Amino acid sequence: MVKISKEAALQYHESGRPGKIEVKPTKAYRTQTDLSLAYSPGVAYPCLEIQENPDDAYRYTDKGNLVAVISNGTAVLGLGDIGAMSGKPVMEGKGLLFKIYGGIDVFDIEVDEKDPEKFCEAVEKIAPTFGGINLEDIKAPECFYIEERLKKTLDIPVMHDDQHGTAIISAAGLKNALEVIGKDIAKVRIVVNGAGAAAISCTKLYMAIGAQKENIVMLDSKGVISVERQDLNEQKRFFATNRNDIHTLEEAIKDADVFVGLSKGNVLSKDMVKSMAKDPIIFALANPVPEISYEDAMDARPDVLMSTGRTDYPNQINNVIGFPYIFRGALDVHATAINEEMKLAAVHAIADLAKQPVPDVVNDVYKVNNLSFGRDYFIPKPVDPRLITEVSAAVAKAAIDSGVARKDITDWEKYKKSLSVLLGQETKLTQKIYSTAANHPQRVVFAEAVHPTMLKAAVQAKAEGICHPILLGNDEYIAKLAQKLDLNIEGIEIVNLRHPSEQERRERYARILTEKRQRDGYTFQEANDKMFERNYFGMMMVETGEADAFLTGLYTKYSNTIKVVKEVIGIRPQYKHFAAMHIINSARGTLYIADTLVNENPDTEALIDIAKLASKSVRFFNEKPVVGMISHSNFGSSQSEGALKVKNATIYMQERYPDLPIDGELQLGFALDDDLRDEQYPFTRLKGKKVNTLVFPNLTSARSSYKMLQMLGSDAEIIGPIQVGLNKPIHFVDFGASVRDILNIVAIATIDAYVDKLKKKITGIDV
Repeated sequence: MVKISKEAALQYHESGRPGKIEVKPTKAYRTQTDLSLAYSPGVAYPCLEIQENPDDAYRYTDKGNLVAVISNGTAVLGLGDIGAMSGKPVMEGKGLLFKIYGGIDVFDIEVDEKDPEKFCEAVEKIAPTFGGINLEDIKAPECFYIEERLKKTLDIPVMHDDQHGTAIISAAGLKNALEVIGKDIAKVRIVVNGAGAAAISCTKLYMAIGAQKENIVMLDSKGVISVERQDLNEQKRFFATNRNDIHTLEEAIKDADVFVGLSKGNVLSKDMVKSMAKDPIIFALANPVPEISYEDAMDARPDVLMSTGRTDYPNQINNVIGFPYIFRGALDVHATAINEEMKLAAVHAIADLAKQPVPDVVNDVYKVNNLSFGRDYFIPKPVDPRLITEVSAAVAKAAIDSGVARKDITDWEKYKKSLSVLLGQETKLTQKIYSTAANHPQRVVFAEAVHPTMLKAAVQAKAEGICHPILLGNDEYIAKLAQKLDLNIEGIEIVNLRHPSEQERRERYARILTEKRQRDGYTFQEANDKMFERNYFGMMMVETGEADAFLTGLYTKYSNTIKVVKEVIGIRPQYKHFAAMHIINSARGTLYIADTLVNENPDTEALIDIAKLASKSVRFFNEKPVVGMISHSNFGSSQSEGALKVKNATIYMQERYPDLPIDGELQLGFALDDDLRDEQYPFTRLKGKKVNTLVFPNLTSARSSYKMLQMLGSDAEIIGPIQVGLNKPIHFVDFGASVRDILNIVAIATIDAYVDKLKKKITGIDV
């Protein structure tokens, strides 16, 4: 675990703009008309609509996506009663987590009031602003009264996350841990060390999923909570045990199946762990120091199943797995409450998610290859991108089924996709690409199947139904690699091109290539030798129709691959050049960038081909191209060779394609800033239009542009490179591409192949 110094933490919060969150406008505000719509006089109209129907606040304001994180600072994150203002950094941090994981806006509100009645009155007065209330860091027992009262008086979801967040995540973990070792929750003996808000809520939820009250022993700072004690509040008294033979943790834990610690560090000894039942489950959740360290627990009992609240050990119980998605689901159906049915739905959704195959992004973050359900993985990781779709949908459905929703959802797949778009996991474009590919899967050759990332992508592509993968490589090696990565390659075709059984096919391919390139000095022997290379062999599979598309480039030099593709596949006859394009999906919209891979320093003729191909590709994605021809100058302001070639290419395109919105040469800033461009150059053919296609003057500028966005960690989604202008669907991937990057290209390659087949079917000719 990385050690955080005081200096580093203070610098983080102070540097740049102080704090961690801000408010941003979501509507246009540049013009006088915009401002008149946003405020007076236009704002009067939604005000009157809301007066007529209060629920219209969800329609015309941010109420339906706005949560208040409210605290009085009496129990702040292990720091105790430090006061409302001192707790503000924590509340801002909670707001940050709501935003990045759930896409939810937050106002953090620190109320300087310890009296529960007055605190509730303050919250009730401001509640109309919000779609939900997240109570935070309020000490027990006041927190119980505050939450119960607000749930009764308010018609929006209210949840004290310190109670219910830990309860929901740990209940999911307990459910799965018991499944791993084959124990029945109704029969296991559970010891809960701690009797605060979180402990009480956790234990009640364990009972809701099947734990029996008589099998539970709870302890506070004075020892076992038993019926003999007279110092118990109502919440503790509920869990008082009738057993009079146990008074200490050491006595209570003997032969126990489960220990849940919500107390303080280092209270559970190795000897205590040794006294527990077979396959003990230990949830040591005190932070930052757990009740027993992971190392000590494992040393005492190698058969232990262990969870902590820390990121550096398996099975972290982290509230961020729950609260963003619980509120997301509740907000999306305009729920009036977060009830027990919704909490249980979250428990089961989280538990079920841990049993599903783990996305590559999760394995990458934790630097492992094969997380799978078992002793070291029975709780989903906080970075799992599926949490928002699975948990939020389960909570929303439970709200509808239990009658606390004011809005219905009928198309659940559409809803889940909208959640992926919300957090940038997918866009409407990628959804459309994947959906189209899944409807028309084609045979795609994965040339570098011996690379772990490429093999993962092939397996996932098959699972998602976007293609029928064909793996090139040594079949025995691929099988061992798949076993090591815990990948199921059953039903996937593997072609070992070097195997003697492929000799006939290699020779047949060599004869075809020799005949095709005999005027370029090819001999049969030379062509036959090349068929031992995966790029030549794989492209010939596509050339002969034995496959539909081809993918390579993860560790192959582009220059070598470009040479092969020109020899085997060739460029479409109406062009002299082919090119590559990247798609950038950002808040601004979708941008198509060319050429990002093939032509290092294109002349005027090459730029014309690139502009044609880029325009055609944009239409391929069902958009109308609006093309900016990029240079360092604007409309003749420079007479350099680089500017002139862009200018001449633009003139040619405008003359040949008068209906195409294309202009240049243009600096990038003017191409993308519509208002500035139209004001400075009102004569442009782009006037009043938003440029979506950028043709760069050379490879360096195009590649640098999209790479800079990628390396700066921009919110933009980048898809590519996409090959355009070849006779067959041959596609490259970037060096170091992720599984998701590869899958994007696979989906496009599948559509490319499908469209090619359609054209041939319609025209009867090879196109």
